[in-house]
Amino acid sequence: MQLGMVGLGRMGGNMTRRLLRGGHEVVVYDQSAEAVDQAEQAGANGASTLHGLVTTLHPPRSVWVMVPAGDATERAVDDLSGLLSPGDTVIDGGNTYFKDDVARAERLSARGLHYVDVGTSGGVWGLERGYCMTIGGPAEVVERLDPLFDTLAPGPGQEASAPPSTARRGYVHVGPAGAGHFVKMIHNGIEYGMMQAFAEGLEILRESGSDRVDPRHRYDLDLHAIAEVWRHGSVVSSWLLDLLEIALREDGDLSAYSGYVQDSGEGRWTVQTAIEEDVPAHVLTASLFTRFQSRQEQSYAMRVLSALRHQFGGHVEQQKTGGGP
Repeated sequence: MQLGMVGLGRMGGNMTRRLLRGGHEVVVYDQSAEAVDQAEQAGANGASTLHGLVTTLHPPRSVWVMVPAGDATERAVDDLSGLLSPGDTVIDGGNTYFKDDVARAERLSARGLHYVDVGTSGGVWGLERGYCMTIGGPAEVVERLDPLFDTLAPGPGQEASAPPSTARRGYVHVGPAGAGHFVKMIHNGIEYGMMQAFAEGLEILRESGSDRVDPRHRYDLDLHAIAEVWRHGSVVSSWLLDLLEIALREDGDLSAYSGYVQDSGEGRWTVQTAIEEDVPAHVLTASLFTRFQSRQEQSYAMRVLSALRHQFGGHVEQQKTGGGP
């Protein structure tokens, strides 16, 4: 198929290369001329403007937007809507808030344009491993775009005898506009919780070697070896654990990392949605708040707690230590 790709960052650039390897024709645009040049060297057709990209594509056109969520995506979709023709499709593969997808789909539909939202997971490994995708939009449009999704996806799973399903190949149409990013939002919320569980578990293992522990119960553990053995037959084996093993292999003490943890926004939207639906989401909420705490040095709230303990009980603050061996 032919596709326009707007945005050639870590995800968009690699997705372009994977599509080219699959035999598709990709017309690319990015604000960085260097990024466009690199894509052209990989076999893409470069465009210097959005208008040039649109005029290079033949109808019905399909343009995939892969730029940062928020204002950048909103501008790109608005600009494209003024250039495309009825019957063309805009695809947003970023981390967009699903309610914004619904509004965009309605706005584009009034101009005769289709809108498809794709929750895309795979990160920097997607070029080789493929991308897991949850897709929202009109069924007939999603079906027409199937060759693109099939190329980007990881491919057939292990259970070849199971009933045919695109889900087993790594992508699935989950519903109308917004549904794709809604499912990806919850995926990321779950991801926060899983990451937090690994983080807390490994810290407990690490602190078993601390001088705060009774010498009879003190262990000097090889955390990399533990992560490695868990990867083989354990119920907690996962790609996240695979990535953790790589990180510990490269830097056993993780000394190169500051511990300052950002969030993409999807964790916040997950918690917000849980509140709207009256769903108790203890783990997901706690994991999000822990990321907030990671960015604080000498938190005011912690100073309040320390001050109160001192006032009512005369408790003196202990000097902070690095913790663990």
